[in-house]
Parts: sequence; structure tokens; C-alpha cells
Amino acid sequence: MGEQLSVVNPVGVFKSVVENPVTRAVLGSLSAYCQKDGDSRLAVALDLFVGSRQRACLTCRMALKVLVPILSFASKAFGSSNKQLKEQIRDHYWRSGLVSVIKGIAWFGVRRPFVPGAPFQVVWGITKACNLKCKHCYESAGIRARNELTTQEALKGIDILADAGVSILAFSGGEPTVRPDILKLIRHASNRGMYVAMATNAILLANLERVSEYKQAGLQFVQISLDGMNPKTHDSFRGVLGAFDKTIQGIKNCVAEELFVEVATIGTRFNQREIPQLVDFADELGVDWFMLYNFVPTGRGAEIVEADLTPEQREEMLKVLWHKMKTKRIQVLSTAPQFARIAQETEAAAKAIVRRLQAEDPEHEDIMHFGGLTQPGKWSNLQSNSYKGECYQDVVPTHFYNPNLSGNLKRLADFIGGCGAGRFYMSIEPNGDMYPCVFFPHEEPLKIGNLLRDDFESLWRSSKLLWTLRNKDLLKPSCHSCEYRYTCGGCRARAYNYYKDILAPDPGCIKNRRHWIALEKELKENLETEKTPISDVILEGAVRQ
Repeated sequence: MGEQLSVVNPVGVFKSVVENPVTRAVLGSLSAYCQKDGDSRLAVALDLFVGSRQRACLTCRMALKVLVPILSFASKAFGSSNKQLKEQIRDHYWRSGLVSVIKGIAWFGVRRPFVPGAPFQVVWGITKACNLKCKHCYESAGIRARNELTTQEALKGIDILADAGVSILAFSGGEPTVRPDILKLIRHASNRGMYVAMATNAILLANLERVSEYKQAGLQFVQISLDGMNPKTHDSFRGVLGAFDKTIQGIKNCVAEELFVEVATIGTRFNQREIPQLVDFADELGVDWFMLYNFVPTGRGAEIVEADLTPEQREEMLKVLWHKMKTKRIQVLSTAPQFARIAQETEAAAKAIVRRLQAEDPEHEDIMHFGGLTQPGKWSNLQSNSYKGECYQDVVPTHFYNPNLSGNLKRLADFIGGCGAGRFYMSIEPNGDMYPCVFFPHEEPLKIGNLLRDDFESLWRSSKLLWTLRNKDLLKPSCHSCEYRYTCGGCRARAYNYYKDILAPDPGCIKNRRHWIALEKELKENLETEKTPISDVILEGAVRQ
């Protein structure tokens, strides 16, 4: 079996086995909830597998016996040992994600791109209240909404998400730290076994004791917005003087408390030149991740649509970030799906350079550096993993992590990459209304349902809107014909906010430049001739060809 797997596509082998109707039926039965053991049979079986649970009912123990050979086959197919798999599964959150993967296979099969049994991450805008006045706020936040869920309703909502198998719950806003009961909500989500994150401006986290309270409540991850290296840049975006200094202190406090810290910024024409310095600065502060957000003209962002980058500017910026990702300690991510295409194209070009340099001077210390693939002086450590054969690992960025894939496993990029809206994540409003992504406007055709009034699992499995977003073969030109439509596919929120069509092309991509030119021309004509507010300029009907 091992020899066979080494010469065939492991994804295809694995797919052929788990797509078998009998296998899927068995996996489906394991997804059922066990009242006696208080979790899905899959979760209980995995707990038994790693030894974190000693006792279980007979049915769950039988589930383990069924699951072990499937896990063993999967580990061999993807080049791992049972021991390595077991060590990975010991992590509770990884185990939770695996349960969702197996449920997704049982319910939906091995689709391209893949759809898990529940969103890996839910971003919950827990309040519209905010202590800043950001120009680009997708939520148009400021004052608390009248219909925000009460504490008890929010706690019930957390239970619904936990029962559905959501692995990560990220509280956002508005500004979540201004909601009086936020610590209680974080504590409850943590107690329910979810990885708890929070997107914040960090103004109130400038108090170190406050950060400690959040950590003790169960918060593990903070995403902190920083829009420029120049305090004037940041404060002008945020609408409050002095915000920069407090945000920097908040970042330092979170790093000191050993939270997982991500610094995030939205790329615009106003701050694009400062972004490379921001990455370096975050790296120096000891931050774990840097996240570049795509500008999406929604909420108050629709009032500054002129801030959007041209396709050429976005392309240049993402290439700079790719180089930072390869040469810095800090991980660099982006919600721009084009980042994956740029990584694939740039790595292919860089590897060609390395091969040529290697042929000319195999002993050169800085071959990899000349190719732009790593830091200077690293070649000696990487010679055994050079470009001879399939051993070199390519980084294929996604919006939530950067997997290293080698050999035939690079085919996995088509399954895990691209816009994750309605597939790997979704968003919830303060009143419980659910949308595929926080950057989708709150319009009725885009609403999935309500967390408390509708059945969450049924919506995840059968929502027509979600299945439209998940099917990359439905995309319209030029995204439909693009070879990167599975690893990229364009930002669906940008497509909708510009064209009122979730399947339209993302006009920010260099491959859709002609759409951007037509769009820019029409926007300019509307503004000059009709004096129409930018927020009201929306292209109706079909995408201009």
C-alpha cells in the first residue's frame, strides 16, 4: 500500500475511499449526538483515541473501532504516521476541526473546494457600540443597536454554535470590549470548548490588568487593528486623536500576557506605502501574525470607495507581503484571495531562478535568498529539501493560515483555498442575523437566517445562498475561466458590493483589470455628472464584458 501511495495522487485515493456510499453512511452515523456521553460520537471516539477520555458508552467505543482504520488510512495517504496523527489530534481544537472535517465528508463528500460539517470560525459582531469612528467600518458602528441580543440570548447562541461543532468563535463589533457582559460571554464560549478570539481596536487593552482579565476568562487570540506607522495615518482612519498610542500599548500588553496576537490593517491608497513597515514593526513587537484585509466598499467604507487599490497596486502590495512572509519570523496572511495565486506564481518563478543558480554554483550560500525564498545564509540547511523531486514545501496562503504543501499534497490547495465565505466561516450580527461574511451588506437576499429563530445545522446544510457561494464553477468571467478559481476565486463580498452579484468577478484582481477600468470610468462619470454620493453609486445588472 505504501509503495502504491507514493506514486499516485493521495487526495484521489483518499477521495475514492471516503466517497464510497457505505463509508459516508458509516461516517454519518458517527456524527450523531450521544446523550449519554454529552458530545457527538465522533468527538467521543477521538477523545478515546488520544486518551483524554477513559470511559464511554458501548456505541461510542464501537465508533472508535470503526474510526481507527479510517484515520490510519488517511495518515498514510497524506504521508503521516499514526503516531504523528495521534500527537496532532491531542490538541483539543485540532480535534474539534477534525470532527467537522469528517462530518463534512459524511454530509457533502470530498468537494472542491471542501465544505466542513460546520464553519471552522464564526465572527460574531456582538455589539454595534464603539469607542472610535472608523472611516472604513463595515458595520457603520458607533451606537448600541436597540435589538442586540441580551446576555441570556447570547449565551444560548453560544451553546447553539458549540453544539453544531464550531471550532473558533471570534467576537467583533463595533468594539466588543465596550459590551459590559463580554467577559461572561468569553468565559462561556471557552467552557464550551471553543477557541475564543476577539477583534478589537485595543483602546481598552492599554490597561494591562484588563488584558489579564480577558486571558483568565478564556480569551486566547486577539486581532488588533493598526492602520499605519504614522500616528496621523492611524488616527485619521480611526477618527479619534491619540488612538495610535493606546493601540500600540494594547498590542504590547497582549504580547506580554502571551495571547496569540494578530495585527490587522486594511490596504488602501492612503496607507499602502506604510504597510511593509507595519509588518516589520509587528515582527519586532513579537506579534504572531500580520493580516492584510481587503478593502471592501461596504458600511462606511462605501463612502470612501476612492480608497480602494487598483489591481496593479494590490498586485504589488501582495508580492511585497509574500516576500515578507518568506523572510520574516511573523506569519503574513491576507483576506485577498489573490494572495494564493501570487504565492503560487512567484514561488514557481523563484524556483526557476534557484535551479539556474544551483546549476551554476551548487555551493553558493545564498542561493535560496537570491531566489527570494528565504533569509540569507539558509541554503546549507535546505539543500536536502532543494528543488530536486517533490520534497520542497510550497506555502499556499489562505485567509486563515498558510499551509506548507509538498509533492502531490499541493493538490489540497484546491480544496482548502479561496474565499471561505459561507464555507469555512460566516458572520453573525448583534441581533443574531447570520450572513456569509462580515463584509456583506445587511440586505435580505444575503441573510442566511437568524441564530436563535432558525435551525443552524439545517441552514448550513441546505441554504441556497451558501451553496451558490461554495460552487466555484458558477463564477462569472473572468473568475470562472481562471486556473486559480479554486485557490482564489476572488472576494465574493467585493464582487457583490461593486456589482450586486455574488458571482461577479472581483475587480481588484490584475486578471480582471478590464472590469476595473470600466468600473472606475463609470464611477467617475456618475460623480462628475450627477454629483451622486459615492455610497449610492452601484452598478446594476450584468457585469460589463
